[in-house]
Formats: sequence, structure tokens, C-alpha cells
Amino acid sequence: MMVVDTVSATSTSFIAHHLFDHRGHPRRTMLRVVNCRPLATGFSGRRLVVRQPPPAAQRLADWPVRALAVGVTKEASSPRREYRGIPGDGGVSDDFGDDDLGAPNPTTPSWPPRNRADDPSLHNPLLRLERMGCGWLGVIFEWEGVIVEDDTQLEKQAWLTLAEEEGKSPPPAFVLKRVEGMKTEHAIAEVLCWSRDPSELRRLAARKEEIHRALCGGGASCQMRDGSREFMSTLANYKIPLAVASTRPRKVIEESIEAVGARGFFDAVVAAEDVYRGKPDPELFLYAAQLLRFIPERCIVFGNSNSAVEAAHDARMKCVAVASKHPVYELGAADLVVKQLDELSIVDLKNLAAVDDSAEFGAEPEPEMEEEEDDAPPSTAVGIADDLFL
Repeated sequence: MMVVDTVSATSTSFIAHHLFDHRGHPRRTMLRVVNCRPLATGFSGRRLVVRQPPPAAQRLADWPVRALAVGVTKEASSPRREYRGIPGDGGVSDDFGDDDLGAPNPTTPSWPPRNRADDPSLHNPLLRLERMGCGWLGVIFEWEGVIVEDDTQLEKQAWLTLAEEEGKSPPPAFVLKRVEGMKTEHAIAEVLCWSRDPSELRRLAARKEEIHRALCGGGASCQMRDGSREFMSTLANYKIPLAVASTRPRKVIEESIEAVGARGFFDAVVAAEDVYRGKPDPELFLYAAQLLRFIPERCIVFGNSNSAVEAAHDARMKCVAVASKHPVYELGAADLVVKQLDELSIVDLKNLAAVDDSAEFGAEPEPEMEEEEDDAPPSTAVGIADDLFL
């Protein structure tokens, strides 16, 4: 608030003093020149009270926002510290060089780039070197269609029988192809849309598995595919850990493994009860790699469908497709396609797991260089009018 001392009728400013502005001396009054619009002559010579808005002060609420912005700017400008340990082990290692004072130098990056397969906690240099080599790998198998024979007609008949019992319309062939590899509960809820109630989904899934087991005659009817036992024996001789990942219930998988006598080959078994979603979600294979204590980049998945290939690649794993129920040309997205497991050797797996993936080292892929082609010769095509032959 100001008190006007002098007002001019022909001027657009007046001289005023602030009532609460007594800086330096309590009796000293600061005079200010305030701009205003032209005043009428009737206000000439009068004392007026003018309200001036206070200057915009910096709010206390702006300080945290400004401090956060400064922190983000510093974080973006400073180089990141690379971590050379195994994810989840809780260890922290220093990858940067030290200067003369013993403090880490943040401007010097580490070289060579980090290798996620390395484990600094290993005190044996031979084991640590073996871990970083291409021979350190784990194998994850699907069960049906890869290790044992898979009859797709029995799976289709089980769905049709369940639909008839529940009074639902029979699902068409393209819908049954879509639900391959999915958990039964999610297939019923998300694809077939028969129910959303959790208890009802569990009931329908259990009933569908009962129908399937009745049609195939239980786990005793499982037969090993040609070359499967020999291939797993070779992997076991080289001490490569194996795991089974399936969307079948654990009871069904355990009975099938016991029936074919393959219990001694597998170090871990992942069933439908262990994960929330099935393929093409990578959760199934990621949990199997966790049980094997391997990083995903060093696991090789053996599947027999495109959903398995998609799930493996989403988990940053290599995938070998087994053409048991799909032709070879439909499985071209896989890293390798075979008809039987015994077509592969340990050398093939080591080449597949070779450390050449940019995702493992955190480096950007090199651009592909193409040879520049010469200019194409001029075209000799001759244009013909449309009405030439009319």
C-alpha cells in the first residue's frame, strides 16, 4: 500500500512513498515513481491510496522441484558406473580406475565392457574363466513335442469334449492353435472367454486335464522321441544342467518323467503351478534359468512352436526349434531348427551360446557395411501410347 504525495493531471506517473518501507533508518521514507494511466483532473492535488501488488517472492515449494531438476541434470551429465557382477547377488564392484589420490575417477570408463557371466566372488581363476567362456551354458527343454511325442489331436479332442460338457460352442481350429502353449486358465479366460471367476477357471482347467489324461492313457503312454535320450546323455556327460519347463500341471509332468525314466537328467522342473502366465510370456523360461542359477543370455531353450521361440527371445535366450508338429519353414524365427535332437552336438551349442550378443556386453551393434553398387545403366524401355492399337 502506498500514499500518493503528488499527482499530475497531464502525467502518467506519480510520486509516492511506501508505508512499511523504512530501510536503513526508521524515519527515512523511500520515494518511488509509479507508472499509471492518465488521471482525471478531479483527482489533482488529492492524497490517494494506491495498492501495489507485492513482488513475486520465490515460494518454498519451488525449492524441492529446483533441487530435483539440478540432481537429474547432474545424473545425466555424469557417466554411469558399470556393474560387473551377477544380477541379484548384491555385490558391488568398482570398474573405474583410481587416480593418484585413491579416489575413483568417474571420467574413465571400464574396458573391456562388462560381461554379465563374470562372477568376481569366485576365487578360482579357472572357474571364473570357464564361466566367461561359451561352454558355460544351461539348457531348458519343453516336454511335449521335444522330449516325448506330442499328439495334437488328443489336445484338440480334450477341448472339444470340455466344450460339449459345459454347453459351450466348439472352438474353431484357429482358436485352438492360438491357445497352444498357454496355461489352461488363461486360455479359458482370455481366448475362449468362457468364464472370469477364479474358482470356475480352476475347475475347468482341472477338468480339461482329466479329459486329456483319460484320452492319452496317463503318463505311462508317453514315448521318448528319437534321439532325445542320446542327446540328454551327451549333455549330462559334459555337466551341462538341464531343466524342463511346461504349462502342464506338476503332477502330470512328474508322472511322465518317471514313466520314461528321465528323472536323473533334469536339475529343475517348472510346471504350471510355478508361474502366473504361460507362453508366449517369458516368465516360464526365466524362472527355469533362475533355478539353474544361470543368466538368461547363457540359456538355450528347446521348443516346438513359435510361442516358445517368442518367449525365449523375449527372455534374451537363444532358441532351438524342434519341428515335431510344425514344418521347418514355419519356425524360421528360431536360431536353429532341427527335426530331432541328436542332429546337434556340443559344438553347435557352444557356437550358439558364443559371446557375440550385444545385449550381453551392453554394447551397441556394429552397423553393417554394404558395398556401394555402381550406377545402374540407363533404361532402354520405350513408352507406347495407349491408343496405338485402337
